[in-house]
Amino acid sequence: MRMKEKGNIPLLIDKDYSSPSVFLPENLLREARRQKSIPKCNVPEICVLDPDGDLADYLLQNGEAVKNKCWACYHSNLYSFKIEGAEIGIIPRIVGSSYAVLVAEQLFVSGCKLLISVTSAGIIKQPENAKRFTLITFSVRDEGTSYHYLSADKPALLNDDLFKSLNNYSDSENCPYFNGTSWTTDAPYRETQSAIDKMKKQNITCVEMEASALYALSAVKNYPIICFAHLTNSMAQQDGDFEKGEAFGSLDTLKLISYVLKILPAKYLEDEEGTIRS
Repeated sequence: MRMKEKGNIPLLIDKDYSSPSVFLPENLLREARRQKSIPKCNVPEICVLDPDGDLADYLLQNGEAVKNKCWACYHSNLYSFKIEGAEIGIIPRIVGSSYAVLVAEQLFVSGCKLLISVTSAGIIKQPENAKRFTLITFSVRDEGTSYHYLSADKPALLNDDLFKSLNNYSDSENCPYFNGTSWTTDAPYRETQSAIDKMKKQNITCVEMEASALYALSAVKNYPIICFAHLTNSMAQQDGDFEKGEAFGSLDTLKLISYVLKILPAKYLEDEEGTIRS
């Protein structure tokens, strides 16, 4: 039977957005530290979600990353590496909105101050430029996690202050990204032609699986989160799809992260004492 009214959809009803959660990420991590004998220390203040895992694999294979001993998550590993002297944390293979938000919640109570997600995405509307990365400024909420944080009438948007900072550079030829929009879905193998056509009419750039939920979390808890999509495929509609470039796109992704860290205002890159993080 098909539900005709939003009021009949359990996901969208009986949500008390002003009520705090009983189950808290800091309490889960407390128990994980106890059980695993993990010291109470902070993760890097700048962290990256790497859903494909290619960048983390590249760094580990080249001896440029080490496992972080402060990360107490039951479900993932965090590695530390450096970009121009700044310590960065990276967690590979965080795929899907619920997993991404679970990890993000835990990162921000573990010392993270800025989170950057770089995910592969399927192209919906072919961009008018040759850039391979899109800064996701808005995402269609076609997943479940965001509706536990943000009411259905509110959009999933990049934080306005971050948008203003990053938008200043997006038209530059030297900038590795352009501004775009995404469709976040929980069901990649239900990307039907009718759904794709609908997204094209809305001028949606790409489809991915994490951004709208991460932006909902960002909006509700005021966490600085930036989502990029690496435009790598046309949903396997042709042979030779999913090519990301040299080292599976790792070199380009490193350049993207480095560029972003250079242009962000100091307030996102300074520690509590006002010193640039290193």
